[in-house]
Amino acid sequence: MPSRSDLGQLPKRLVLGRPVRSDRAGESLLPKRLALPIFASDPLSSVAYATQEILLILTLAGTAFLFLAPWLAALVVLLLVVVVLSYRQVVHAYPSGGGDYEVAMKNHGQFAGLVVASALLTDYVLTVAVSVSAGTDNIISAFPSLDEHRVAIAVTLVAVLVAANLRGVRESGKTFAVPTYLFISGIMVMVVTGLIRDFFTDNPVVAESAAYSIEPEPGYTQLTGLALIFFALRAFASGCTALTGVEAIANGVPAFKPPKSRNAATTLALMGGIAATMFVGVTALALLGDVKYVQHPCDLIGFADCATEPQRTVIAQVAAATFGGPSSVGFYYVQAVTALVLILAANTAFNGFPLLGSVLAQDRFMPRQLHTRGDKLVYSNGILLLAGFAIVLLVAFEADPTQLIQMYIVGVFTSFTIGQWGMVRHWNRELGAETVPAARRRMQRSRVINAIGGTLTTVVLAIVVVTKFVSGAWIVICAMPVILLLMKSINRHYSHVASQLVPDSAARMKPSRVHAVVLVSKVHKPTLRALAFARATRPDVLTALTVNVDDTETRALQADWERYDVPVPLTVLDSPFREVTRPVLDFVKDIRRSSPRELVVVFVPHYVVGHWWENLLHNQSALRLRTRLQFLPGVMITSVPWQLESSLDHGPLDGAGGSAPGDLRRGLTDEMEQTPYG
Repeated sequence: MPSRSDLGQLPKRLVLGRPVRSDRAGESLLPKRLALPIFASDPLSSVAYATQEILLILTLAGTAFLFLAPWLAALVVLLLVVVVLSYRQVVHAYPSGGGDYEVAMKNHGQFAGLVVASALLTDYVLTVAVSVSAGTDNIISAFPSLDEHRVAIAVTLVAVLVAANLRGVRESGKTFAVPTYLFISGIMVMVVTGLIRDFFTDNPVVAESAAYSIEPEPGYTQLTGLALIFFALRAFASGCTALTGVEAIANGVPAFKPPKSRNAATTLALMGGIAATMFVGVTALALLGDVKYVQHPCDLIGFADCATEPQRTVIAQVAAATFGGPSSVGFYYVQAVTALVLILAANTAFNGFPLLGSVLAQDRFMPRQLHTRGDKLVYSNGILLLAGFAIVLLVAFEADPTQLIQMYIVGVFTSFTIGQWGMVRHWNRELGAETVPAARRRMQRSRVINAIGGTLTTVVLAIVVVTKFVSGAWIVICAMPVILLLMKSINRHYSHVASQLVPDSAARMKPSRVHAVVLVSKVHKPTLRALAFARATRPDVLTALTVNVDDTETRALQADWERYDVPVPLTVLDSPFREVTRPVLDFVKDIRRSSPRELVVVFVPHYVVGHWWENLLHNQSALRLRTRLQFLPGVMITSVPWQLESSLDHGPLDGAGGSAPGDLRRGLTDEMEQTPYG
């Protein structure tokens, strides 16, 4: 029959499954086929909204500048290739999993490392919020009636992701592998089908919004010169959302099976090639099908239901046009796998955030709890912290991906930029110590790749900050320094604590005497047990102490003390204001004041109940006393718990013989009955 403690663990076990032994950590390492969907689902799924974000900005000026879309998409692909090549150098040089944080810390110093850490932490939170909200958007594209439940759907999906990730890396990898590969297959089939229809048949792809015209936003009708350049750069910056999550593989190298660096680099190359192909294909079909997507649906002239119906996403319009309309099997398949992979793309953050949090905790920049593994050998506290922040964003911005994306890529390109220039310094240092010509040539090639990557990401970061600052990037720009200062404060606290805990001669000095103080409220079993334990320690002085808050009760206590013939004098402290804690503290302070080298051991008897509501029925003075006493130097607090029947897994003895758990502390053994006062 399961015990009460086992039953209390039942909900946890239903969600997480059985705990995993620490020595089985190696069994959760990932092969490439599982690492790809786990770490690359974010950049792969971004093809569902990267093209949409480019069109969203360009259509602010109507249809006049849509011709820029293929050129902007080409620049995004070029940038993606350079960044992937750059991170392949990172995984070989720094396979420990710190990624850009480790690169910055070792090559630029602590400040740069913390800037990267703050950028990555905000980026991971936004990855969850953006991916889940975009997935919700695609669900609503298939079922428009769900629009009013947008926030509830998004929050529920985050909760499901948390449960899946808490079960462990291998379990979540298997869960996410199939949808990711189904998504890749679906998009590839859609792209090939659409291109065949456009170039080899008389039935080209035509989007449902192709017949609409667009009302330009005020101020965008006459764009020339610098205004046009700024406008194009803003659209390019929005398209750079296709690069989000590329760094996750560099941060997750320890999770790969050996050879870790080579497997991570191969996965990076696969991810880059697949993501670039899908992004180019979706963009091409969107332009060939004349897809229109605007910030305000009623700017679409011809969209009669703009006030009540949400506009379909770009990928939904492309799927409908390719497979024969919004009621076709192909449309629902693409929408299902797109929504699913967008939701599961948050798994990139659920793996990256806890790993980075663990590294930061190990370096004493985050609470140590983030370095602790849970039952399934995952960093459970990091997973829960990430989910909490993501839910706050989803609720605050009503799960609107358009608003959330404006904040998204500031942190991404901050870490990209600092990390790439850190790699350049790394190669400069390595070249100074390397003499083998072949190795030097390899390092020089890597340095060139990282220098190109650093240059491009620096330019893009400047573009993102300038073009998106007012749209929402300012929130991340303000949040990053706050996170940095918080990490510095945590590090100062840990350093200060460590300096105070260094052993010295004073810590080894024995006390001159030991004065035991047993707190007494009534003459009952907990008090007598505390007295017995105190006498067993053989202190130099033993004081039984009570506080007089009611004369009648105090006299009754003194009478019971004499009646039970307790072999320790009872000391009574007066308390005219009926306070218990202050007189006890003053009494202990007086002992310490009169003899600073004397150790005071305070025995605090209390009883333990088994139900939370029982605590409401009992005075918590023992807890308050223990809390206050722990701040007094030279004072030890010994808690003497007495377990009541409700706190035990089994009831009291039924006369069958033997001892039940807790009988020693409850005084129910034969030996205790023979020696009631120890």
